[in-house]
Amino acid sequence: MGLSIGSIILIAGAALLIFGPKKLPELGRAAGDTLKEFKNATKGLADDDDKPEDKKDPQ
Repeated sequence: MGLSIGSIILIAGAALLIFGPKKLPELGRAAGDTLKEFKNATKGLADDDDKPEDKKDPQ
């Protein structure tokens, strides 16, 4: 499922035509911020799982 150089250029060209050169940096920044927030949120969930819980012995 790798992308070839030609596919990447085609996708970038289509994005440039659709959104324009002024809007692309804003979209990239927004996507990066979204991924950073998602990473921080999932890291918080993983940290919560690492905390030991007081479990009662069922016996």
